[in-house]
Amino acid sequence: MLSADRPLWSLAAHELCAAYRSGLSPNEVIAATLARIHAVNPKLNAIVTLDEAGAASAAEASAQRWKAGRPLGPLDGIPVTIKDNILTAGLRATWGSRLYGDYVPDEDEWPVARLRAAGAVILGKTNVPEFTVQGFTDNALFGTTGNPWNPVLTPGGSSGGAVAAVASGMGTLALGTDGGGSIRRPAAHTGLVGFKPSRDTVKRGKGFPAILHDFEVVGPIARCVADVIASMDIISGPTWARLAAAPVLDHPRIAYAPTFDGAPVDPFIRGVVEQTIAQARSLGLDIETAAPFTLAAPLTGIWPVISQTGVAWLLARHSGWQDKVAPAIAEMAAAGERYTARDYLNALDGIAALDRAFDDFFARYDFLITPATAAMPWPAKEVYPPVIDDKPVGPRGHAVFTPFANALGLPAISLPCRVDGDALPVGLQIVAARDHDWPLLAFARDYEDRLFPHRWPPFA
Repeated sequence: MLSADRPLWSLAAHELCAAYRSGLSPNEVIAATLARIHAVNPKLNAIVTLDEAGAASAAEASAQRWKAGRPLGPLDGIPVTIKDNILTAGLRATWGSRLYGDYVPDEDEWPVARLRAAGAVILGKTNVPEFTVQGFTDNALFGTTGNPWNPVLTPGGSSGGAVAAVASGMGTLALGTDGGGSIRRPAAHTGLVGFKPSRDTVKRGKGFPAILHDFEVVGPIARCVADVIASMDIISGPTWARLAAAPVLDHPRIAYAPTFDGAPVDPFIRGVVEQTIAQARSLGLDIETAAPFTLAAPLTGIWPVISQTGVAWLLARHSGWQDKVAPAIAEMAAAGERYTARDYLNALDGIAALDRAFDDFFARYDFLITPATAAMPWPAKEVYPPVIDDKPVGPRGHAVFTPFANALGLPAISLPCRVDGDALPVGLQIVAARDHDWPLLAFARDYEDRLFPHRWPPFA
């Protein structure tokens, strides 16, 4: 039974599904969600293209199916936002850049098409940094996105608009992308669950050019693990049935890395994650501290080769791009042009060596736990925090824990840790071996209530 004092926009997808079965109309939910968007989005700038007419039409169709007792599944009538680098038919897809400012695709990428086929109600598109290659969310087209916990701070990036929408009640679920932590870190900054599937689990079809090799994947963002699982059931297609048949682990072997190769971590994050690990151990989980942890260290030199070369390759396809991209993007392209084919192949060879090292690691452990991000949210207009724990860091200093899962195609999830009062959220990352998505999600689901509770931002 739902509490009468809970606004409809605050309900999780599985709660809405149960309520629809009991007679609640998707029309009411979408109307409440659109009203919430009008009230909150001006403060956060999370949704940059809103499709009210399309959402209302989809809600009415869903209402008729529920009334007839023929819903299309557990996401029928559930309000969803789509990240602005994922193509959605009839809605502008800008990738956060003036280079694509007027682009309106005429077909959905496959995960979007699967959501539509399942009856989900697509509300609109969420904000991103230009070309989704930075860890904050700002661009020349739409401006800066704020964190629902404190709008002067960043929600992270590149799925910053996606997490800001879900965390503030402007949509139950969000479809994002993760090319180096772009789902997991923003989820950590906003107190949400963010899941990066194994490589090739969620096929995309036609989309924007792949500038991060095959590292970027589509994944869901939600307020609970159950809704992430329901989303994966839909967006994954046939692959998921095989992965979901994997057995749940009764006694997983878990390693915990407090940091990577001595990288600085914010003291508050360090303390909260350590406290979560202690709580997990008190529940009987066997967690071995892995320190020092240096397996992912080679990626520091590899990542710029991939991302900068990708940006340079993309811009070379467009004449006159110089007046349409931000200076930081132009700098990335210039750096990328200086790399050679040998540099790129050396980077891929380094990733292959890293893959072998982590194969050995996951032969000994089922899960690796780390902080999801090394830094607390920083001012929203700043690209990255220059200092962490009184130590100077570069542009990827806050992002040290996440890219290895992308490079190796591993499944990884960000979960919100328990913190006191109205403290800003802190996220913990759990990573598993490739194609072990289901054991990872099942573990997160089973321990969610005891270790990873959802909280609403103060203004919600």
